[in-house]
Amino acid sequence: MASDPDTGGSRGPHIVVAGAGAVGCFSGGLLAAAGRRVTLLGRPAVLTPINAQGALRLTDYTGLDLVVAADNLALSDDPVCLGAADLVLVTVKSGATAGIASEIARHAPAHAPVVSLQNGVDNRAMLADALPGRDVRAGMVPFNVIPKAPAHFHRATSGDIRIGAGPGGLSAWLSAPHLKVGQTPDIDAVQWGKLLVNLANALNALSGLTLHEQLLNRDWRRLMADQMAEALTVLRAQGLRAVSTTPLPVWTTPHILRLPTPVFRRLAASMLTIDATARTSMAYDLMARRKTEIDALQGRIVAMGAAAGVATPIAAAVLAAMRDAEAEEGPRRPRAPQDLRR
Repeated sequence: MASDPDTGGSRGPHIVVAGAGAVGCFSGGLLAAAGRRVTLLGRPAVLTPINAQGALRLTDYTGLDLVVAADNLALSDDPVCLGAADLVLVTVKSGATAGIASEIARHAPAHAPVVSLQNGVDNRAMLADALPGRDVRAGMVPFNVIPKAPAHFHRATSGDIRIGAGPGGLSAWLSAPHLKVGQTPDIDAVQWGKLLVNLANALNALSGLTLHEQLLNRDWRRLMADQMAEALTVLRAQGLRAVSTTPLPVWTTPHILRLPTPVFRRLAASMLTIDATARTSMAYDLMARRKTEIDALQGRIVAMGAAAGVATPIAAAVLAAMRDAEAEEGPRRPRAPQDLRR
């Protein structure tokens, strides 16, 4: 049975961010700025600039501009650092979950809770299978963080993190100024709601547009709406419930996306704040020629649809287009909405 994390005195538990990329550096940096003990475990390509510049810069759409001295963080590319963890935040891409799970099992103490702040709905189960008897929880990060420059990460959309309910007051230890974390007993439904939103990640990556530009284009919004409606049909067929990441019920989102642009613009402004330069993390992965999380998103919907006997032509077309885009050499060709309909 897992125990509560060692709170380590007034500074709280030692938090190791396993797989510190954009979300991990942003969240870990805010926690460190609030006085928490934080280690960023990540790739040298991410951590070396922080060391070289002596600081991590965090900005966001509200005007936040915070510089966190590198001396206030521990930086490591060696999973051995997990041995000092009282709490582990997993922020690797979904495809790297099995690998980081084995490193946590090898190095992290059994008392340290593990919280997945990843896209997709299967990561908690993968972690729990590799970490029997430990407190392993799912989480949902609604906002999008983009790399602005080496050692500079920018939060481009709004929202508060939610994690699965449990003992130990984890949400309090993970909350800080500019970073609100809440607990919910309904985290599975919350994650399905986020997956529905994340289906738009691939559309943004394939379009070559910013999110702001794309959302003001009614043809793209109609495709987003039809894709989400298709996925909702799959979830209903599987008996799964989704909770919206916005104040309105999840089933209303396709209807809102189909509204005329002036009406949509007014309504969307009350639900979500998006920086004019924001793009999805999948867009940055595609630009950097990194493997995307398409299999955990559209790939998951296609597989579930096949199992339930529900056709998923849009998800299948987007999945195929993304795989083609990942394989392209040279400049990538932006796709149009009609390219992604079958």
